[in-house]
Amino acid sequence: MSKSLLSTWGIPMKNLLWVVLILLPASVVGECTCEPEEEDRNKTLALKYKLAAIASILTASGIGVCLPVLGKRVPALSPERSFFFIVKAFAAGVILSTGFIHVLPDAFESLTSPCLSEHPWGDFPFTGFVAMVSAIGTLMVDTYATSYYRRRAGAKAAATVVAGDDEEGAVVPVHTHATHGHAHGSVSLELDSGETDRLRHRVISQVLELGIIVHSVIIGIALGASESPKTIRPLIAALTFHQFFEGIGLGGCITQAKFNTRAVAIMALFFSITTPMGIAVGIGISNIYSETSPTALIVEGVFNAASAGILIYMALVDLLSADFMSPKLQSNGKLQLGANVSLLIGAGCMSLLAKWA
Repeated sequence: MSKSLLSTWGIPMKNLLWVVLILLPASVVGECTCEPEEEDRNKTLALKYKLAAIASILTASGIGVCLPVLGKRVPALSPERSFFFIVKAFAAGVILSTGFIHVLPDAFESLTSPCLSEHPWGDFPFTGFVAMVSAIGTLMVDTYATSYYRRRAGAKAAATVVAGDDEEGAVVPVHTHATHGHAHGSVSLELDSGETDRLRHRVISQVLELGIIVHSVIIGIALGASESPKTIRPLIAALTFHQFFEGIGLGGCITQAKFNTRAVAIMALFFSITTPMGIAVGIGISNIYSETSPTALIVEGVFNAASAGILIYMALVDLLSADFMSPKLQSNGKLQLGANVSLLIGAGCMSLLAKWA
């Protein structure tokens, strides 16, 4: 802007500089405040919304996690059917988007808040570091748990073969015994492979549930502690959608792991009640909870970053990679296209929800 133009408007250059020097720092300080934001607070109406959220999220979570389990009785939902791959790809997209679009940005916002001291929180990118360590830790747990279960399954199979050979050796000739021993060895390898695959899905389902539960508790507490109906209302729909399709993804892993009925019920129950329990805790501490306190910001930021690392790793490695590289999907072009489209739709729909929640 030229001096002649400023003179035309009747604004001296010196006065304009003073205005800029005074207002610019004030605007920056105004954005970086640690005071709670002024919201339309209504405890009575907010409590009604919270109770509705508990009922809605509990119902959606229970239905979502149980749908794949019911595949044993509903042929269309069986893990061997193509439709199951489509639904699971959609759910994996929801989980992946949750990690990248919802959880990780929240962690960045918490750990880079101006309410935290500059040292050490401003000196190092803790959010990315915690997420990276969490992903590496998930990989290590995944690897060591699978390796342990594989060795244990192999030892059980070997003991079964030896016991079978001892029984048959007492009644058959030596030559025939060797033949039988060879046959049983082949069967044991097939059983060992099937057992390892089952145990692998057990590890995946347990680690995935851990990552989901960590985030669910935090978001539940945040919703329960809020006293603004305008904040809670959009969260109800977003979290209901989110929990439903996360439940489908987790339920698919539980189904493939072939847990017994008791274990399935326990895992489904824990997943279903985690967010409602977080909301209940948030309601209980709403009078003393401050979302801008350093302790709350650090705890939320660290746990959100760790949860993001777990969810991103599980979605990419254990859900998408395992299914998309499977022989069933690789040998079927239409199914491959459908799974990719379903993945994009799931990730896209969950990403759009970031506008409201």
